[in-house]
Amino acid sequence: MPSKLLIAAAEAAHTASTTAGFGVHLDGNIRVDGREVMDRVRSERDRFVGFVLESVDGIPADHRIRGYARFVDNNIVVVDDKYRIHADSIVIATGSQPNVLPMFESVSSRTLVNDDVFEWTDLPKSVVVVGAGVIGLELGQALSRLGVRVSILGARERVGPLTDPGIIAYSKKVFAGEFHFESQSVIQSVEPSGDGVEVIYQTPDGIRTDSFEHVVAATGRRPNLARLGLEATSMRLDAKGIPAFDAATLQVHGHPVFMAGDANGVYPLLHEAADEGQLAGSNAALFPVRSLLRRRTPITVVFTDPEIAMVGARFIDLVADEIVTGVVSFENQGRSRVMRRNRGLMHLYAEKRTGRFLGAEWMGPAAEHIAHLLSWSIQMDLTVEQMLEMPFYHPVIEEGVRTALRDAAAKLG
Repeated sequence: MPSKLLIAAAEAAHTASTTAGFGVHLDGNIRVDGREVMDRVRSERDRFVGFVLESVDGIPADHRIRGYARFVDNNIVVVDDKYRIHADSIVIATGSQPNVLPMFESVSSRTLVNDDVFEWTDLPKSVVVVGAGVIGLELGQALSRLGVRVSILGARERVGPLTDPGIIAYSKKVFAGEFHFESQSVIQSVEPSGDGVEVIYQTPDGIRTDSFEHVVAATGRRPNLARLGLEATSMRLDAKGIPAFDAATLQVHGHPVFMAGDANGVYPLLHEAADEGQLAGSNAALFPVRSLLRRRTPITVVFTDPEIAMVGARFIDLVADEIVTGVVSFENQGRSRVMRRNRGLMHLYAEKRTGRFLGAEWMGPAAEHIAHLLSWSIQMDLTVEQMLEMPFYHPVIEEGVRTALRDAAAKLG
């Protein structure tokens, strides 16, 4: 939620700066007050956190122990060296933490992870965002629209979670039109420089050097497992220190231990964590009776502008000869153009043999809402023809989906 608060402020600033396209002219300059922006971000964040703390505090005292837990044996956990707990079954739901690379050690005082950004009392003048994943794109674009000079340095042509080359190429063009964006860079060095940092990095066009006030390390997250003492158990750990577990039951192999949420490193998304937590808790309570996890249709949303979304099967996981791709550009889509939100491209995938809708990747307006409609269609196992039988009002952005479906239907023959 904190990042969405920053994004909301950025959207307000961007909207105010683009009204002239409608013939609406604001008198005077638009002024972004960084202190007021960050005051609201922190205040609303604390409000959201307060609800969580109230929920935890609502657990009866005789069912709650506060402290840091670590394993000392397979079924024994010690909490702050004060409590020794023997459990018939255990759930590990310790979440994840930002992964900060060793190259940033020399500038640690100027290096921030996404959580640190929300402690700012004012906006900086410049930042380099290392990582073009979901967090990097969301924070980078928001800061840029709030008047911060931003460079996003990605690697391996990555743009968020996207895997479709056509959508990746389109989104790169969109972002590069707003701020300095490199999707294929290799950092050579990061060193202190005055009141900031100097970054030297390699791009396809050569070596570049630039200076910034801060580094925002958006280089992924890792499960919070390092201090749990798992090595004191007989659990089999992988190279990342994650116990081997059954994805269907969430049970660690050979142990009455269950892994839920970001801690298991599978789907670091809140709605997935909620489903896993419910199943892990039930299986732990009823052990050795276990239920199987029924995954919902995958859905991913990146809250940039335009938004990025993916539902169902990823392009990279499909066999090209077995699918058709329905295409729509939102650049001339009616309602999108009316609202001057006409940037976007969608690729929608259908199975050649059956016409079944398999998935989609796209960038475009209202993607967070369209993603739900499409994920529900996949979960209902609908075909392209069945989806085209559904109602589409006029004029709405969803008519663009119908255009893509019609394109897929024509290719299905």
